[in-house]
Amino acid sequence: MAQKMAENQVRAIARHIPMSAQKVRLVADLVRGKNALEALTLLRFTTKAAAEPVGKVIASAVANGVENKQFTEGDLVIREIWVDGAPVRNWRRFAARGRFRPILRKSCHIGVILEEQ
Repeated sequence: MAQKMAENQVRAIARHIPMSAQKVRLVADLVRGKNALEALTLLRFTTKAAAEPVGKVIASAVANGVENKQFTEGDLVIREIWVDGAPVRNWRRFAARGRFRPILRKSCHIGVILEEQ
């Protein structure tokens, strides 16, 4: 992702989040295109477990914009949010007759770009 950032944009990325990308995308779809503060409030009351890491990434991007580029918190809007797959760990659970059952421990990367209105 070597894309050029505009002057009125800021981003944050969280890597190796121990959740399936499919589950995190459900939460990311809830906040896509919303105001950043409105999205954080919405995520605070969402019952899905993926709401916490998505909220942390958005809060980090807001902090980056306020501290590094002197943006106003209320003017930031989620321009882009994406969830990509990350490495999968193979785990095992022992079964009958000396065999084992594979368990896939999935993880994901979450990225967000905020834009000042």
